[in-house]
Amino acid sequence: MKLFTLALIAPIFIGGVLAWTKEDYEIFDIVSGLEAAEGKGTTFYSWLDVAPTASSADIGRAYRRKSLELHPDKNPGVKGIHDRFARLSVVSQILRNTESRERYDFFYKNGVPKWRGTGYYYSRYRPGLVSVSIFLVLLSSALQYLVQGMTYRKEVRQVRRLIAQARTIAWGPKQTPLEGPRKVRVPTGEGEGSRSVEVLVHGDDVFLLGSDESETVALDESVPVKPAVSRTWPVSLARAAIAPITSRLSSVPTAKITEDMEESDASTSKVNGNGVRKLPGSAASVAGGRRRKAVKPVKRKPKEEKEKAQEE
Repeated sequence: MKLFTLALIAPIFIGGVLAWTKEDYEIFDIVSGLEAAEGKGTTFYSWLDVAPTASSADIGRAYRRKSLELHPDKNPGVKGIHDRFARLSVVSQILRNTESRERYDFFYKNGVPKWRGTGYYYSRYRPGLVSVSIFLVLLSSALQYLVQGMTYRKEVRQVRRLIAQARTIAWGPKQTPLEGPRKVRVPTGEGEGSRSVEVLVHGDDVFLLGSDESETVALDESVPVKPAVSRTWPVSLARAAIAPITSRLSSVPTAKITEDMEESDASTSKVNGNGVRKLPGSAASVAGGRRRKAVKPVKRKPKEEKEKAQEE
Protein backbone atom coordinates (compact mmCIF):
# COMPACT_ATOMS: atom_id res chain seq x y z
CA MET A 1 0.00 0.00 0.00
CA LYS A 2 2.84 2.37 0.85
CA LEU A 3 4.60 1.58 -2.40
CA PHE A 4 1.37 2.22 -4.32
CA THR A 5 0.92 5.60 -2.63
CA LEU A 6 4.55 6.49 -3.31
CA ALA A 7 4.13 5.52 -6.95
CA LEU A 8 1.19 7.91 -7.23
CA ILE A 9 2.91 10.81 -5.49
CA ALA A 10 6.31 10.44 -7.17
CA PRO A 11 5.25 11.60 -10.69
CA ILE A 12 3.52 14.66 -9.22
CA PHE A 13 6.55 15.50 -7.08
CA ILE A 14 9.04 14.95 -9.90
CA GLY A 15 6.84 16.88 -12.31
CA GLY A 16 6.73 19.81 -9.89
CA VAL A 17 10.50 19.81 -9.49
CA LEU A 18 11.07 19.66 -13.24
CA ALA A 19 8.53 22.47 -13.77
CA TRP A 20 10.51 24.96 -11.66
CA THR A 21 12.32 27.50 -13.79
CA LYS A 22 15.25 29.82 -13.26
CA GLU A 23 12.83 32.57 -12.27
CA ASP A 24 11.29 30.29 -9.66
CA TYR A 25 14.71 29.64 -8.16
CA GLU A 26 15.27 33.41 -8.01
CA ILE A 27 11.98 33.80 -6.10
CA PHE A 28 13.04 31.04 -3.70
CA ASP A 29 16.30 32.88 -2.97
CA ILE A 30 14.57 36.23 -2.44
CA VAL A 31 11.96 34.69 -0.13
CA SER A 32 14.66 32.96 1.96
CA GLY A 33 16.80 36.09 2.17
CA LEU A 34 13.79 38.28 3.01
CA GLU A 35 12.66 36.05 5.87
CA ALA A 36 16.22 35.81 7.21
CA ALA A 37 16.65 39.61 7.22
CA GLU A 38 13.15 40.88 8.06
CA GLY A 39 11.70 37.98 10.06
CA LYS A 40 10.01 34.67 9.35
CA GLY A 41 6.70 34.98 7.54
CA THR A 42 7.61 38.28 5.84
CA THR A 43 6.21 38.43 2.28
CA PHE A 44 6.80 40.76 -0.62
CA TYR A 45 3.47 42.47 0.05
CA SER A 46 3.89 42.82 3.79
CA TRP A 47 7.38 44.24 3.36
CA LEU A 48 6.15 46.89 0.92
CA ASP A 49 3.07 47.41 3.12
CA VAL A 50 0.61 46.85 0.25
CA ALA A 51 -2.26 44.43 -0.25
CA PRO A 52 -1.84 41.34 -2.46
CA THR A 53 -4.39 42.93 -4.83
CA ALA A 54 -2.39 46.17 -5.17
CA SER A 55 -1.97 47.58 -8.66
CA SER A 56 1.37 48.11 -10.35
CA ALA A 57 1.13 51.84 -9.64
CA ASP A 58 0.53 51.18 -5.94
CA ILE A 59 3.55 48.89 -5.86
CA GLY A 60 5.68 51.58 -7.57
CA ARG A 61 4.71 54.20 -4.97
CA ALA A 62 5.36 51.73 -2.13
CA TYR A 63 8.76 50.93 -3.61
CA ARG A 64 9.78 54.63 -3.78
CA ARG A 65 8.68 55.17 -0.21
CA LYS A 66 10.54 52.08 1.02
CA SER A 67 13.67 52.92 -0.99
CA LEU A 68 13.93 56.30 0.73
CA GLU A 69 13.68 54.52 4.05
CA LEU A 70 16.34 51.92 3.23
CA HIS A 71 18.75 54.00 1.15
CA PRO A 72 22.36 53.35 2.25
CA ASP A 73 23.14 57.10 2.31
CA LYS A 74 20.49 57.58 4.97
CA ASN A 75 21.63 54.56 6.96
CA PRO A 76 25.44 54.83 7.18
CA GLY A 77 27.09 52.05 9.11
CA VAL A 78 23.92 49.91 9.31
CA LYS A 79 24.81 46.25 8.88
CA GLY A 80 23.30 44.60 5.80
CA ILE A 81 21.64 47.79 4.51
CA HIS A 82 23.11 47.37 1.01
CA ASP A 83 21.70 43.84 0.71
CA ARG A 84 18.27 44.97 1.91
CA PHE A 85 18.23 47.88 -0.54
CA ALA A 86 19.24 45.61 -3.47
CA ARG A 87 16.61 43.05 -2.42
CA LEU A 88 13.94 45.79 -2.42
CA SER A 89 14.71 46.57 -6.04
CA VAL A 90 14.38 42.91 -7.08
CA VAL A 91 11.10 42.52 -5.17
CA SER A 92 9.69 45.60 -6.90
CA GLN A 93 10.68 44.28 -10.33
CA ILE A 94 9.07 40.87 -9.65
CA LEU A 95 5.78 42.39 -8.52
CA ARG A 96 5.61 44.92 -11.37
CA ASN A 97 6.11 42.21 -13.99
CA THR A 98 2.86 40.37 -14.77
CA GLU A 99 4.37 36.93 -15.44
CA SER A 100 6.82 36.91 -12.52
CA ARG A 101 4.09 38.23 -10.19
CA GLU A 102 1.84 35.31 -11.16
CA ARG A 103 4.64 32.91 -10.27
CA TYR A 104 5.19 34.61 -6.92
CA ASP A 105 1.44 34.67 -6.17
CA PHE A 106 1.35 30.92 -6.75
CA PHE A 107 4.02 30.34 -4.08
CA TYR A 108 2.47 33.07 -1.92
CA LYS A 109 -0.81 31.12 -1.77
CA ASN A 110 0.55 27.55 -1.75
CA GLY A 111 3.79 28.09 0.11
CA VAL A 112 7.39 27.89 -1.03
CA PRO A 113 8.45 24.20 -1.38
CA LYS A 114 10.90 22.95 1.20
CA TRP A 115 12.58 20.54 -1.22
CA ARG A 116 13.59 22.41 -4.34
CA GLY A 117 15.50 19.75 -6.21
CA THR A 118 19.15 18.67 -6.15
CA GLY A 119 19.96 21.01 -9.02
CA TYR A 120 18.86 24.02 -6.98
CA TYR A 121 20.91 23.13 -3.90
CA TYR A 122 23.94 22.14 -5.95
CA SER A 123 23.89 25.44 -7.83
CA ARG A 124 23.54 27.40 -4.56
CA TYR A 125 26.06 25.64 -2.35
CA ARG A 126 28.50 24.17 -4.90
CA PRO A 127 29.86 21.28 -2.81
CA GLY A 128 33.43 20.21 -3.49
CA LEU A 129 34.68 16.83 -4.64
CA VAL A 130 35.46 15.74 -1.08
CA SER A 131 31.99 16.68 0.17
CA VAL A 132 30.29 14.91 -2.72
CA SER A 133 32.46 11.81 -2.21
CA ILE A 134 31.68 11.68 1.52
CA PHE A 135 27.98 12.11 0.80
CA LEU A 136 27.98 9.30 -1.78
CA VAL A 137 29.88 6.98 0.58
CA LEU A 138 27.44 7.65 3.42
CA LEU A 139 24.43 7.29 1.12
CA SER A 140 25.61 4.01 -0.40
CA SER A 141 26.51 2.67 3.07
CA ALA A 142 23.07 3.57 4.39
CA LEU A 143 21.40 1.86 1.43
CA GLN A 144 23.56 -1.24 1.90
CA TYR A 145 22.68 -1.32 5.60
CA LEU A 146 18.99 -0.99 4.68
CA VAL A 147 19.28 -3.93 2.27
CA GLN A 148 20.99 -5.96 5.00
CA GLY A 149 18.07 -5.26 7.33
CA MET A 150 15.52 -6.26 4.70
CA THR A 151 17.44 -9.48 3.94
CA TYR A 152 17.73 -10.30 7.65
CA ARG A 153 13.99 -9.88 8.25
CA LYS A 154 13.20 -12.02 5.20
CA GLU A 155 15.51 -14.81 6.39
CA VAL A 156 14.04 -14.70 9.91
CA ARG A 157 10.55 -15.17 8.47
CA GLN A 158 11.81 -18.06 6.36
CA VAL A 159 13.44 -19.75 9.38
CA ARG A 160 10.24 -19.39 11.41
CA ARG A 161 8.24 -20.92 8.55
CA LEU A 162 10.65 -23.85 8.22
CA ILE A 163 10.51 -24.55 11.96
CA ALA A 164 6.70 -24.41 12.01
CA GLN A 165 6.39 -26.68 8.95
CA ALA A 166 8.94 -29.15 10.31
CA ARG A 167 7.07 -29.47 13.60
CA THR A 168 3.75 -29.82 11.80
CA ILE A 169 5.07 -32.61 9.58
CA ALA A 170 6.81 -34.38 12.47
CA TRP A 171 4.13 -33.99 15.15
CA GLY A 172 0.95 -33.53 13.14
CA PRO A 173 -1.39 -30.56 12.73
CA LYS A 174 -1.83 -30.14 16.49
CA GLN A 175 1.96 -29.99 16.89
CA THR A 176 1.91 -32.20 19.98
CA PRO A 177 5.57 -32.96 20.81
CA LEU A 178 6.53 -36.62 20.39
CA GLU A 179 9.39 -38.46 22.02
CA GLY A 180 12.53 -39.20 20.08
CA PRO A 181 14.04 -37.52 17.00
CA ARG A 182 12.10 -37.44 13.75
CA LYS A 183 13.62 -36.75 10.36
CA VAL A 184 11.34 -35.04 7.84
CA ARG A 185 11.63 -33.19 4.54
CA VAL A 186 10.44 -29.58 4.47
CA PRO A 187 9.93 -27.54 1.28
CA THR A 188 11.95 -24.32 1.22
CA GLY A 189 9.40 -22.47 -0.91
CA GLU A 190 5.65 -22.14 -1.00
CA GLY A 191 5.10 -23.60 -4.49
CA GLU A 192 4.64 -27.27 -5.32
CA GLY A 193 7.89 -27.57 -7.28
CA SER A 194 10.03 -25.90 -4.63
CA ARG A 195 13.18 -27.58 -3.36
CA SER A 196 13.02 -29.40 -0.03
CA VAL A 197 15.58 -29.95 2.72
CA GLU A 198 15.99 -32.62 5.37
CA VAL A 199 15.27 -31.47 8.90
CA LEU A 200 15.62 -33.29 12.21
CA VAL A 201 13.03 -32.49 14.88
CA HIS A 202 14.09 -33.50 18.39
CA GLY A 203 11.90 -32.06 21.13
CA ASP A 204 11.74 -28.30 20.79
CA ASP A 205 14.97 -28.24 18.78
CA VAL A 206 15.03 -28.31 14.99
CA PHE A 207 18.23 -29.15 13.11
CA LEU A 208 19.08 -28.73 9.45
CA LEU A 209 20.82 -31.84 8.09
CA GLY A 210 23.72 -31.55 5.68
CA SER A 211 24.91 -33.98 3.02
CA ASP A 212 26.52 -35.97 5.83
CA GLU A 213 23.86 -36.63 8.45
CA SER A 214 26.46 -36.28 11.19
CA GLU A 215 26.67 -32.60 10.28
CA THR A 216 23.72 -30.71 11.73
CA VAL A 217 23.01 -27.01 12.11
CA ALA A 218 20.61 -25.76 14.76
CA LEU A 219 17.77 -24.00 12.99
CA ASP A 220 16.69 -20.93 14.97
CA GLU A 221 16.49 -17.15 14.58
CA SER A 222 20.19 -16.78 15.34
CA VAL A 223 21.11 -18.33 11.98
CA PRO A 224 20.35 -15.24 9.82
CA VAL A 225 23.12 -12.65 9.94
CA LYS A 226 22.03 -9.40 11.56
CA PRO A 227 22.72 -6.11 9.78
CA ALA A 228 25.93 -4.43 10.90
CA VAL A 229 27.85 -1.33 9.95
CA SER A 230 31.02 -3.43 9.96
CA ARG A 231 29.69 -5.31 6.90
CA THR A 232 29.12 -2.22 4.77
CA TRP A 233 31.51 -1.80 1.87
CA PRO A 234 33.63 1.12 3.21
CA VAL A 235 34.44 -0.76 6.44
CA SER A 236 35.03 -4.02 4.56
CA LEU A 237 37.33 -2.24 2.10
CA ALA A 238 39.30 -0.64 4.94
CA ARG A 239 39.68 -4.00 6.68
CA ALA A 240 40.85 -5.65 3.46
CA ALA A 241 43.47 -2.93 3.02
CA ILE A 242 44.75 -3.22 6.61
CA ALA A 243 44.63 -7.04 6.80
CA PRO A 244 47.96 -7.70 4.96
CA ILE A 245 49.78 -5.26 7.25
CA THR A 246 48.34 -6.69 10.47
CA SER A 247 48.99 -10.26 9.32
CA ARG A 248 52.64 -9.47 8.65
CA LEU A 249 53.02 -7.79 12.03
CA SER A 250 51.32 -10.65 13.90
CA SER A 251 53.38 -13.40 12.19
CA VAL A 252 56.92 -12.19 12.91
CA PRO A 253 59.28 -15.19 12.30
CA THR A 254 60.69 -15.40 15.84
CA ALA A 255 61.81 -19.00 15.33
CA LYS A 256 63.77 -18.01 12.25
CA ILE A 257 65.43 -15.18 14.15
CA THR A 258 66.45 -17.60 16.93
CA GLU A 259 67.92 -20.05 14.42
CA ASP A 260 69.84 -17.27 12.70
CA MET A 261 71.26 -16.13 16.04
CA GLU A 262 72.38 -19.68 16.91
CA GLU A 263 73.99 -20.14 13.50
CA SER A 264 75.76 -16.80 13.94
CA ASP A 265 77.10 -17.86 17.33
CA ALA A 266 78.30 -21.19 15.93
CA SER A 267 80.06 -19.57 12.99
CA THR A 268 81.90 -17.03 15.16
CA SER A 269 83.16 -19.55 17.72
CA LYS A 270 85.38 -22.65 17.51
CA VAL A 271 85.92 -25.49 19.97
CA ASN A 272 89.30 -27.23 20.23
CA GLY A 273 89.95 -30.79 21.28
CA ASN A 274 90.18 -29.93 24.97
CA GLY A 275 86.69 -28.51 24.98
CA VAL A 276 88.04 -24.98 25.21
CA ARG A 277 86.07 -22.46 23.13
CA LYS A 278 88.18 -19.82 21.43
CA LEU A 279 86.84 -16.76 19.74
CA PRO A 280 88.82 -15.95 16.63
CA GLY A 281 90.38 -12.54 16.55
CA SER A 282 89.93 -12.18 20.31
CA ALA A 283 92.55 -11.55 22.96
CA ALA A 284 90.78 -13.79 25.46
CA SER A 285 90.18 -17.54 25.72
CA VAL A 286 87.90 -19.66 27.89
CA ALA A 287 89.33 -22.52 29.95
CA GLY A 288 87.80 -24.35 32.87
CA GLY A 289 84.77 -22.14 32.75
CA ARG A 290 86.89 -19.03 33.55
CA ARG A 291 88.34 -16.43 31.26
CA ARG A 292 92.05 -15.73 31.23
CA LYS A 293 94.01 -13.29 29.21
CA ALA A 294 96.30 -14.78 26.60
CA VAL A 295 99.90 -13.78 27.34
CA LYS A 296 101.82 -12.69 24.30
CA PRO A 297 105.50 -13.91 24.22
CA VAL A 298 108.17 -11.18 24.50
CA LYS A 299 110.80 -11.14 21.80
CA ARG A 300 114.31 -10.44 23.22
CA LYS A 301 117.05 -8.71 21.35
CA PRO A 302 120.39 -10.55 20.63
CA LYS A 303 122.39 -8.29 23.02
CA GLU A 304 120.07 -9.04 25.90
CA GLU A 305 120.29 -12.78 25.19
CA LYS A 306 124.16 -12.59 25.23
CA GLU A 307 124.22 -10.77 28.58
CA LYS A 308 121.86 -13.32 30.07
CA ALA A 309 124.04 -16.20 28.90
CA GLN A 310 127.14 -14.64 30.55
CA GLU A 311 125.29 -14.19 33.80
CA GLU A 312 124.34 -17.85 33.77
